[in-house]
Amino acid sequence: MAEFTSTKLNPESHLLLDQPLLRLPVELSRKNFKLAAVHVEHDKKHLLGALKATANDSLSGKKDPSETLESLDNMINRMKNLKRKMEGFHEEEKITNRQTRRRLEHLHNLYQIPSLADVKYDEWSRIRLNRLLADYLLRNGYVDSARALAKEKGIEDLVDLDVFMQCNKVEESLRRGSTQECLAWCSEHRELTRKTNNTLEFELRLQQFIELRRKGRLLEARQHAQKFISSNVEQNIPEVHRAAGLLAYPPETRVEPYRSMYSKSRWDFVANLFLKTHHELFSLPTRPLLHIALSAGLSALKTPSCHSKYASSSSNASSTTTTVCPICSTELNELARNLRHVQHNKSSVEHDPIVLPNGRVYGRDRLFEMSAKVGLEVGRVKDPTTSEVFDASQIRKVFIS
Repeated sequence: MAEFTSTKLNPESHLLLDQPLLRLPVELSRKNFKLAAVHVEHDKKHLLGALKATANDSLSGKKDPSETLESLDNMINRMKNLKRKMEGFHEEEKITNRQTRRRLEHLHNLYQIPSLADVKYDEWSRIRLNRLLADYLLRNGYVDSARALAKEKGIEDLVDLDVFMQCNKVEESLRRGSTQECLAWCSEHRELTRKTNNTLEFELRLQQFIELRRKGRLLEARQHAQKFISSNVEQNIPEVHRAAGLLAYPPETRVEPYRSMYSKSRWDFVANLFLKTHHELFSLPTRPLLHIALSAGLSALKTPSCHSKYASSSSNASSTTTTVCPICSTELNELARNLRHVQHNKSSVEHDPIVLPNGRVYGRDRLFEMSAKVGLEVGRVKDPTTSEVFDASQIRKVFIS
């Protein structure tokens, strides 16, 4: 019974890490629908107004038949353009639905696996590991490597290639000192970000103002500020005041906060703000999923003794024990040093525990057996961790309550 319990698969715990797998397609579908609705509503108002005006002008005789036909042709062309846009949205929706179906199938397969020891669980885990690696590559700009990995493993529909490709493109343009691509992104997603009171577009306009002031184009800078910055004065009063003060300070000033505003590192601030806005909009975690999974796994395996100076032979040359603990290994020990260890509600102890004078607890039979193997005389025992030797009379029995 104990063995079955320890290997029984709990799918719900796995889904905690895989929530973005389904959230992103939902957010993409929502975005697609809202953008389509905006285009339909915009063209609807225009077409109804134009149709009404054309009908009235035709009936009243203000327009001759040729002008009326020209107006109708313009409306037909506008409707054709709207149809092409709707076809594009429909194709995006089909792709999103296909990805959602594939991801649901992937998660459904997990519920069909009864045990962690099942071969199918190993296969499912490899797919998830490949997903996490592709996600990590995409977040760090290795788009070609991520695409090649996804194609080789057949997980294109499980990886958000297009979303991160667009995100990386905008991020790189910002770090190069260009706001054009990011402003286009803001314009496309303005309806989605308006309710969140996001300041990304304001910070972009402020950065454009700073660059104009840096180049000494004061007249253009003032015009830009009046058009794009002053309109947001109520929501960003301190920033607007600092922008106004920037006109009085040259780029080489050492006076704060203007020195920091002129700094090239502000482009990194804007790029990071874009990443934060992008990930919040599409319900993506700010950290790579690989980091989250690795942190959870290391914390689950870590114990208080993993970083003790007596923990294992890797940290204590005099120790006669060898450890199979992955946290005590050379590869993971330092990586897990600053992570917390989990609280274990169940402990496994020897059936005959004893305590040595130094406070360390071992099983009596195994301790005496090991001491005999290392050549100690009868009645003497050796601590396998610290290599201290004690007389058997100093040992006390442990009673666990």
